[in-house]
Amino acid sequence: MLLRRFFRILRRTVLILLLVAAAILLAFALLRWRGLILYSHEADPEQWEVFGVDVSSYQGTVDWSVLADQGVDFAFIKATEGSLLQDRQFAANWAGARQAGVRPGAYHFLSYDSPGDTQADNFISQVPVTQGALPPVIDIEFYGEYLERPPEKEQVHAILDPLLERLEAHYGVKPILYVTYRSYYNYLAGGKYDDYPIWCSSPTIFPLVPRWDFWQYSHSGRLDGYHGAQSLIDLNVFRGSREQFEAFGLG
Repeated sequence: MLLRRFFRILRRTVLILLLVAAAILLAFALLRWRGLILYSHEADPEQWEVFGVDVSSYQGTVDWSVLADQGVDFAFIKATEGSLLQDRQFAANWAGARQAGVRPGAYHFLSYDSPGDTQADNFISQVPVTQGALPPVIDIEFYGEYLERPPEKEQVHAILDPLLERLEAHYGVKPILYVTYRSYYNYLAGGKYDDYPIWCSSPTIFPLVPRWDFWQYSHSGRLDGYHGAQSLIDLNVFRGSREQFEAFGLG
């Protein structure tokens, strides 16, 4: 009697587990089909119309025509960091991308250790106002001691707000905010920054933040066309059609 009851419970449990597994597989297949799960090696994923990369001096010398031939439509290029640091490959990357027909956008790595106004001065000194370029990007993430002890929201806003104001006034367009989940929900959620475009880092799984415009889906892509200390390259897609991309950030 007890043994028979045990096997009934066991069969029921196995059936439930099989149904749950089937539901998970079905959901996974649907998300893959919709292009909402992308693997790290998937350059130029076919479910998306507009594909891009982001680069810095770590990728070394870049042959932009080779990247363009692999379907790269846009590139976020590191320009500056904080109030003093400037990426040594920025000028070459900016010119090379434009010449190859890759739409460029420059990004600034936000420092929590210097004022927003001097960080704006640094970026403006390096990045020319360029017709057709993507809006400037402010990269908001954590580094060094701030990985374990993130700065307070008020401290970040006191740096970020004047930087945003200066860049918008100079370039005539709202900057893009690059975020991780941690930086978004620590500093940007709640309405104050809802008018700014979002570029979200979310490896493999589509971004779980509202209103995102660009998705950095891989930190470990591999493409031909660059030779530097870093053999990997970040991969991105734009959330929209090619027509929407061409109009994006043009005011």
